[in-house]
Amino acid sequence: MTTSPVSVLLVKFRWPERDPIVALRDLLAGHPLARELRVFRAVDADEGYAYLDVGGDDAALARLGAPLQDALPGAAVARLAAMTGIAGASSREAAPWRYVVETDVHPEREADFNAWYDGEHLPGLASVPGTVRAMRYRDVDGHPRYHACYDLVRPETLGSAPWLAVRGTPWSGRVRPAFVNTRRTMFRRA
Repeated sequence: MTTSPVSVLLVKFRWPERDPIVALRDLLAGHPLARELRVFRAVDADEGYAYLDVGGDDAALARLGAPLQDALPGAAVARLAAMTGIAGASSREAAPWRYVVETDVHPEREADFNAWYDGEHLPGLASVPGTVRAMRYRDVDGHPRYHACYDLVRPETLGSAPWLAVRGTPWSGRVRPAFVNTRRTMFRRA
């Protein structure tokens, strides 16, 4: 499996009382690596995920990690390498929601897991009405190793018949038991 170099820094943080977007924008203003910042707040928890699209070498990215943690004390910074990105059936619509699935997988099942994600699961969920974009990343340093996110028009997309049909395939049934350390979270764009 080949992956591209680190393309996104993911900052996971407890949502502070003050607005974290201001602190992040101030930190990143004029930074040569900063391309786009997207911040999401969990619907059912007091946490946030900030995705920073970056460019540059690993040393420059590493130097950005500490200031990000200073801006949001207690934050964890993950370096994500892009694996797959697919425009969704609703790619022309706004996507105020992001559904994130983070997981590890049993090593002996990893090849089947990756083939399923790339060949069936991600394209299938991207094709569901209400999905704006489906993306998949690999955490280059830590765990959970795999990070999939789905930008959605509305959260109800997850319970729609087309979404559930993609999740209910025989291949899905074979692969899903290999998931370990799985976390699923619905976010709203901040």
